[in-house]
Amino acid sequence: MAAFPAFFGLLMAAVVSGQMVDITPREAVRRVGDELKVMCKVPYVIDSCRMTVGTTSYRLRPDITGGDVIYTGNGFKSGECGALIKNIKEEWNGNITCVLPPQAGAIELAGVMRLVVARPPREPELKTPLDPSFKEDTEFMAQCVVPDGRPAARISWFLDEEQILRGTHQPIITSEPGSDLQTISQNVSRVLSADDNGKMLICRAEHEALDSVMEARRQLIVHYPPKRLEAGTITIFGLKLGEPGRLNVTVRANPPPHAEWRVGDVTLAPMQSNEGIAALEPVHLGGGYYNISLLLSRVQKEDVERKYYLRVSNELGQQEFTVLISTMDEPAGVELDTGAIVGIVIAVLVLLIAVFLVVFAKATDRWCFAGRSHRTDIPDGADSEAPLPSHDDVKGSENPTHDHGEYISNGDTKHPEKKPDTAV
Repeated sequence: MAAFPAFFGLLMAAVVSGQMVDITPREAVRRVGDELKVMCKVPYVIDSCRMTVGTTSYRLRPDITGGDVIYTGNGFKSGECGALIKNIKEEWNGNITCVLPPQAGAIELAGVMRLVVARPPREPELKTPLDPSFKEDTEFMAQCVVPDGRPAARISWFLDEEQILRGTHQPIITSEPGSDLQTISQNVSRVLSADDNGKMLICRAEHEALDSVMEARRQLIVHYPPKRLEAGTITIFGLKLGEPGRLNVTVRANPPPHAEWRVGDVTLAPMQSNEGIAALEPVHLGGGYYNISLLLSRVQKEDVERKYYLRVSNELGQQEFTVLISTMDEPAGVELDTGAIVGIVIAVLVLLIAVFLVVFAKATDRWCFAGRSHRTDIPDGADSEAPLPSHDDVKGSENPTHDHGEYISNGDTKHPEKKPDTAV
């Protein structure tokens, strides 16, 4: 029982001493052969400095400059016990402890930091369902496992070169009993779409001990029914009477689609023809897109007046199209990109602001409307109906004699009449 109080006292002393020593960094990850600088500080002058690296305790002094662990810092007078650890070894993985003398008393003070000597993990493993392909809208889940790294590796997910952020689960880190090597695993879930077909699912592992990333991959094969690229009836423009014509319809499907044309009472499968009309095999354009064509050896008037029906199918579904042809040129459509739309909106806003400013200035007699009206001071008692002084009277004149004119109406024409000067 006496051993317990003694152990408790040592534990408390270690805790107190650890709090009094400022050690940086608290944790560091380094490769074998790298170097590390560890600094311990106390707020008083010291006369000794020791540091334990691995199983070896090193006595550090500013005047000792040889070896893999040497002193660094501003000297004992600054209360600094620092070590430059060169050529880090695998066996140094673990705690590094610095030991300093106390300011008073006989119990030494200690500071502890953690050195992780990086060890690269093994190759990542990508675990996915065994199915060779998946249907559209299927909930897909995969797991990436990167074993035995020190510290644990970092996992990131990509679909081709686009990083997957949505649907990634929290990573789980485990280790075997008695081992400091760590295994990390992470799941990703995703509802598959037609756009995922043919893309590469990539689990990418990064680690401090690796010069480049490691990857595990699997290509996704997604099956989906035929999809139309435009709604409603399709019109083929620009055909010429008396010349060959070609009707093209583009669809998207996986597995590859089967196409069947119906012209009047005639049904044409690929590579079949009837009375100058021939159906061609669907041509894969890449990415699941197929071009389906019907050839007319010579476009006639009745060809322009009738409808053409196309059915495209695979084992997952089908699409039906109605196709018309026209000898007119395709009408030009006005398509505005995002930049043009933003420019129009800004122009309208500027115009509205300008109109508001003009109305405001006119209503308040400001800016260019400031001289639009004049206020004339009229002496008290003066006839409010008296005419305003003429322009010359306002300005003044050096000649005391003035010409005064009045307009005399003579029909529709007004003529000025001179009045003789009157002596003052």
